[in-house]
Amino acid sequence: MPKTITGYTAVSLFAGAGGLDLGLEQAGFTTLSAVDNDLDCVRTLRDNQSAKIPHSDGRVYLEGTRILQADIEKLEAQSLLTVRTHHPVILDLLAGGPPCQPFSSSGKLLSMADPRGRLFEHFVRLADAMKPRVILFENVRGLVTARGPNNEPGEVLGLVKQAFERIGYATTFALLNAADFGCPQRRVRCFMLATRNAELPIFPGPTHAESPPKDLFGDLAKWVSLGDYLAESPRPAPEEIVRPTERLAALLKHVAAGSGLKSAGARESTRPGGHWGYRQGTFIADPGQAARTVTASASQDWIRLPDGTLRRLTLRECAGLQGFPPEWRFAGPVASQFRQVGNAVPTVSGRVLGEALIEVLRGPEVPKPASAPFPRDFTSAITYTKREQARNGESRRKARQALRTPGADPRAVKGLGTAGLHSDH
Repeated sequence: MPKTITGYTAVSLFAGAGGLDLGLEQAGFTTLSAVDNDLDCVRTLRDNQSAKIPHSDGRVYLEGTRILQADIEKLEAQSLLTVRTHHPVILDLLAGGPPCQPFSSSGKLLSMADPRGRLFEHFVRLADAMKPRVILFENVRGLVTARGPNNEPGEVLGLVKQAFERIGYATTFALLNAADFGCPQRRVRCFMLATRNAELPIFPGPTHAESPPKDLFGDLAKWVSLGDYLAESPRPAPEEIVRPTERLAALLKHVAAGSGLKSAGARESTRPGGHWGYRQGTFIADPGQAARTVTASASQDWIRLPDGTLRRLTLRECAGLQGFPPEWRFAGPVASQFRQVGNAVPTVSGRVLGEALIEVLRGPEVPKPASAPFPRDFTSAITYTKREQARNGESRRKARQALRTPGADPRAVKGLGTAGLHSDH
């Protein structure tokens, strides 16, 4: 007999290794279906489903979930909803985040020119077909200023908003930092919450802060530091430890915690000294701070040990920084495992947003909810990007042309795609 569906129902698109889904289940959702096109991600979800890893409330993660490997462009809504009962069910939540590389500052910023940048259109298509009561859409914060077909900063965000409004949803957007909710990692993501027949959710307020107020009304805890997190984590096994080469160790010997080796970038009229970032794989983590964003690369930040030697953050430690349970395992080769961990949404983000969504699902129906305006930090970022583009757009265009010249040395024009750099500048 098929199991009875309990709790609020959810379907997960672009599920990856399951970080967002785990958080949503912690909040009280039951995942009907989880979909990804990556075989290693699907194997990760299925392996952990088979392991029957328990929630804190006694339920089992992904219990009864239909896990599909599928191309979203070919996916039909019926295959996601006809589960367990073998009859279509009412869907409370559709959640997911299309690939973020087209909008990420650590990628090539191709935006809508990258085919992956248009996958959100299929997210919208499926939302229109399934008509969930609420939607959770997430992406990198670079989405806020991403350029669209007219090369205008903020244009993609407007297109995303309009697409969901066109199928009957009111939207609200925010940037949330996982460290503000007790995650030992500074990870800022762009989230959209949308409703069809309920009041717009209120984004959760922070429970933690980098420097909590010291007055009588300060009820925020201090960010959880990387050092505190590592102190409570199991020691890495010898086979997990990666140390620098002798040459790299010598280069990093006098680099202070919270810094790394810098890489020069393209010179511009407003930055005659050039842009710069930290060279990939050369950053020394500051144990007194929340960790930097875990990346999708095996070249994670270095930890300086008491004896002065260095080792990288391990895969297991990175997974813990994202909130995965210690028992969660990742399928595929090591590079794929790091990619799955680095591309995940922290479970805490799924949990706090899931709780906010359940609040409105419990409330009364609203015939035609209205969208909220973009928050002030969004409009400020878009305005700044437009001004900066006006000042430096021409020099960047010429630099890109130079890179396309046959025989051009990419090292001569740096900082354009920022691949391999971190924007802690």
